[in-house]
Amino acid sequence: MTTPTPTPTDERLVRATLSRAVEPGDEHAGRWLHRYGATGFLDRLLDTTPDGEARGAAGDDPFPGTGQKRVASWRRRATAADPTRDLATIHDLGGRFLIPGDTEWPRQLDDLGDTRPLGLWVRGPADLRTWALRSVALVGARACTPYGAHTAADLATGLARQGWVVVSGAAYGIDGAAHRGALAAAGATVAVLACGVDTPYPRGHDQLIRRVAEQGLVVGELPPDSHPTPSRFILRNRVIAALTRGTVVIEAQHRSGSLVTARAATRLGRHTMGVPGPVTSALSAGVHELLRGDATLVTDADEIIELIGDMGQLAPTRRGPVLPRDLLAPATAHILEAIPARGPTPTTVIAGRAGTTPDDTLAKLYELHSLGFVERHGEGWQLTNRTTPASNARRGGT
Repeated sequence: MTTPTPTPTDERLVRATLSRAVEPGDEHAGRWLHRYGATGFLDRLLDTTPDGEARGAAGDDPFPGTGQKRVASWRRRATAADPTRDLATIHDLGGRFLIPGDTEWPRQLDDLGDTRPLGLWVRGPADLRTWALRSVALVGARACTPYGAHTAADLATGLARQGWVVVSGAAYGIDGAAHRGALAAAGATVAVLACGVDTPYPRGHDQLIRRVAEQGLVVGELPPDSHPTPSRFILRNRVIAALTRGTVVIEAQHRSGSLVTARAATRLGRHTMGVPGPVTSALSAGVHELLRGDATLVTDADEIIELIGDMGQLAPTRRGPVLPRDLLAPATAHILEAIPARGPTPTTVIAGRAGTTPDDTLAKLYELHSLGFVERHGEGWQLTNRTTPASNARRGGT
């Protein structure tokens, strides 16, 4: 007997129920969901399937191979769930509950396989699928340094100004700096929470999350009034990695949750990037370990976009300044190098130091004089006292 295909409304109610019953990223639930569909999974969980349907060989166990404690937990939560109330709550907040098959559903989440979210609770005016197609994750330490916070905000601002969506987790430290950087540039940003989208966490970021909901999107797997736990933070990171085209880690210790996001991005075939910090900083040790592996070193928004953007979007060439003496012919530069730093020096002495004839030396000296490199004092020559202008090589033009 085939399980009837649920209507879209039924499917949304069923998935809203399951989002209460099943923890995010539960592979066991994901396998049964893939096999039976959302409605079939919930029917078996609540023991409402017609007698004999696809269960005969398994006896009375609706989910063979899945622990009974896990199934009992699913059943207890599903029985207590009130999906109609949850959907009304998100509607009252001006939000919505997205499920696979919706026009707004980001299809790249399907790359998560059995750990794909059952659905996403969303607040904000933008279209999540459209934004996710041009997004990058900025993640890092909560207890970041001023260097890390400044770098995260600067990267987010640069990305936002070039039309990229900044995705992060709304935590203290790097996450918050990234969201603020994007908001300051009037850009797009998405906060992926490890709790209900009506429960701002951390509490100190209540106003920030409200701003993100007004100007961007606040997204979560958990239904309204759900609270975060350590495991939910870790599992949330896979969604950040899957939604975006690449993940940038800015300051992370060896056991940082940000590295979980980066490793998930690598497994999913996304770009993984890191911003280097001082080699003496424990907060950058995890980033440096990533960079010793498959991650790419980046230092600004242009270098990030070169990796994740369209073909031909190359970062500017970085190199030192071209000094006037760099343009001299080799023979002329050789004479310039032979002139002592102090006091007028006769032509014959300079010729001896350069290993050339006095006539050739004199010709080059007059050339250098016309270019302003040397001055003549009586029978001797000396370097012009001129200060070299400061370099602007960091932002390096061509």
